[in-house]
Amino acid sequence: MMGKKKKYVTSLKLTGMVVITMLMTISCTSGKKMTKAEPPSMANELQESVLLGNENLMQNHLDVVKEKRIGLLTNPSGVNSNLQSSADLFYLHKGIQLKALFAPEHGIRGAEYAGDNIKDQIDPHTNLPVYSLYGDHRKPTAEMIEGLDAIIVDIQDIGVRGYTYIYTMAKVMEAAAEFDKEVIVLDRPNPIGGIRVEGNLVEEPFYSFVGLYPIPYRHGMTIGELAKLFNKEFGIECHLTVIPMKFWKREMLWGDTGLQWVPTSPHVPHWETVLFMSATGTFGELRTLSEGVGYTSPFEIVGAPWIKAREFADALNDLHLPGVIFRPLTFHPYYASYEGQVCQGVQLHLTKPRQFDSYITGLHIMKTAMHLYPEHDLFANKHRLGMFNKVMGTDKIMKKLIRGMSVEDIAEDWQNELNRFNEVRKQYLIY
Repeated sequence: MMGKKKKYVTSLKLTGMVVITMLMTISCTSGKKMTKAEPPSMANELQESVLLGNENLMQNHLDVVKEKRIGLLTNPSGVNSNLQSSADLFYLHKGIQLKALFAPEHGIRGAEYAGDNIKDQIDPHTNLPVYSLYGDHRKPTAEMIEGLDAIIVDIQDIGVRGYTYIYTMAKVMEAAAEFDKEVIVLDRPNPIGGIRVEGNLVEEPFYSFVGLYPIPYRHGMTIGELAKLFNKEFGIECHLTVIPMKFWKREMLWGDTGLQWVPTSPHVPHWETVLFMSATGTFGELRTLSEGVGYTSPFEIVGAPWIKAREFADALNDLHLPGVIFRPLTFHPYYASYEGQVCQGVQLHLTKPRQFDSYITGLHIMKTAMHLYPEHDLFANKHRLGMFNKVMGTDKIMKKLIRGMSVEDIAEDWQNELNRFNEVRKQYLIY
């Protein structure tokens, strides 16, 4: 696979963060083991809402799973438009042979802390095995998928490169190719839209599980589209089927879909959180600026004990960054960075979400903090630099910020590679 990555990077001429609130809705209400029966209605009762890939499967494409033994990679976000869990619906459906569940980061219930290893378990309601793909194994083993014909992926991605679910999917695809299994991806919306693409691409020395392939930080693709791109461009070449959505349009943000939001991980309580995360989730890895994780507004605020709130807000607002206003505030983190300390900083307020240059805004926040408070080194925590650079996909941005380069010049340096990616990306767009 690495050879294919190099080939892809060469062809582009490059140089170089749930799951399953498995909302076990039926089982949770009964407290008993579920039994096979006719499934609850899949009728889409929300007017003018997007028809999800899981609904399209159940309504129109059951032939794809007929007489196949199925595994399911999912989490609490794997629900239909009526908030019914795909795991429950598939288990209860007489026509679907659900044999195993697979859990990504944050575990099958979505309750585990980011980065914590997850153990295998037996689901108490179905007695199905739950295999962890965020613990001792990132890729399904032969033993895990023995006896399966196909693995379905029904999990909500957020459209940001550093979210690990897409790489868990990729590892499932790798295993499927190796052991001659099929992968069926049930497509879901990109909550921050399918048009805007932002940021540099990952360079090969910085490939990791928060950036496994050379894609931009904000990729503007659905999980099904990503599966197609991964499969072809990075040499996985598994037997892949994508069940598309209906009525989703690229310009839609989540708020336009008519769908309810289910937290994809503990610190993504609202879909708008993803827009903030795509600006502040990068430098949050440094632990020198709080990105609001540990307070009531994860990723929406930025601060530290040494920041002067009004000064910081004024400087950021003077940049006239599109789609965002910065409001001075004081906050007191309950955990994580600066736990128990009083911090000053800003809250980001989105005025025009579609115009919000999230990744660039994050760089401007770092640059402004470095300019106003040079005595506080953003990169002082040497134990965090490796993860920061993996999330950024390179160490060049850190080095350029330290040298004093402007954000505009930094962004100009990656524009050519981003343009080349966009040309490749077009081949895999479904909508």
